[in-house]
Amino acid sequence: MIDITETSDGLTFGVKAVPGSSRTRIAGQWQSLLKVTIAAAPEKGKANKELIKYFSKTLGISKSSISIVNGLHDPKKIVQVTNITKNELIVILKDLLVS
Repeated sequence: MIDITETSDGLTFGVKAVPGSSRTRIAGQWQSLLKVTIAAAPEKGKANKELIKYFSKTLGISKSSISIVNGLHDPKKIVQVTNITKNELIVILKDLLVS
């Protein structure tokens, strides 16, 4: 399963981003990271914005509740989310990883 860490600022988890894909979706697990294909180019922050937009829609939280705290220019990123519990996040991610 994906490593999810509780911090004083929310929950963090690792993402392996694959920009330039045909659609944005969770594509499985890569090591302990969530692998996400992104339908945006890795230029001028477009892929990062698309990743935040996707997580906002998927997790049902506002875009302002999601940030990339590490890896803005790297395929391996650390995403931080607030306004969602760890159990809620686990349930949603498990469901997405199975489908």
